[in-house]
Amino acid sequence: MLNDIIAAFNAYPIFFYGFVATLSLMVGSFLNVVIYRLPKMLENGWYQECREFLADEVKDIPAKKITPITLSKPASSCPNCQHKIRFYENIPVLSWLIQAGKCRSCQQPISKRYPLIELNTAILSTVIAVKFGVSPATPLLLVLTWGLIALTMIDFDHMLLPDQITLPLLWLGLLVNINGVFVPLTDAVIGAAAGYLSLFSIFWLFKLATGKEGMGFGDFKLVAVFGAWMGWQLLPLLILMASVVGAVVGLSLMAFKNQSRQQAIPFGPYLATAGWITLLWGQGIWQWYLSTLV
Repeated sequence: MLNDIIAAFNAYPIFFYGFVATLSLMVGSFLNVVIYRLPKMLENGWYQECREFLADEVKDIPAKKITPITLSKPASSCPNCQHKIRFYENIPVLSWLIQAGKCRSCQQPISKRYPLIELNTAILSTVIAVKFGVSPATPLLLVLTWGLIALTMIDFDHMLLPDQITLPLLWLGLLVNINGVFVPLTDAVIGAAAGYLSLFSIFWLFKLATGKEGMGFGDFKLVAVFGAWMGWQLLPLLILMASVVGAVVGLSLMAFKNQSRQQAIPFGPYLATAGWITLLWGQGIWQWYLSTLV
């Protein structure tokens, strides 16, 4: 059965692209849940751990009420009127369009970011499907892409790159390269170590020179993820691209939004974007860049 499906996808690629796009729209809907709920779950866990650790010091301080939350419970609802969202109100992109971007119950606007995340997930996933076709690389890169989308949005919202996403992606990158799916295993292991240590070294040099922390440990782990997937050779290109884009965005925010130079900006989104591009087209970009130096 599976062989027949693969053969059909190879014979009619358009159906394969449509399948990936449709599946990714549904995954994008789930990613919206992860982006919203995972930071809250982590915050609740950290609060409870702190209460336990500081038991004697905080015994006279009433604990705040924590509403239990997981990725599946409670059921999705409107944050304004608590209307329970039915399955037909949660069809990716389509439900938002049919409801004109409003809650069916209270008519309060629903943020555009929800359908945009779903749509972008489908677009990026389809790019993967077109480039790699019906191959073992495609489902692996889809998982990586979905994880990067969640990390990007969480970092934008909370300046946080959760280990619950980065570490599984790191180990997955090493495992898939046991058989050299993308690069030899030796390059993957060196890439993971070099990716982490490169930003780790910059972090400490900056801290020793200024007394300030220039980035978070999640950024180190994210570069290690890409090192595990694509080896160490393209890491300089990744860091260069992310740094240039981050600098341009930072300068633009200071120029047009009067953002303070002291105000931190998330670096994870630029690393994720640069890493994804490098993974797909890095060899060509790197060769072009080196040719300009000759």
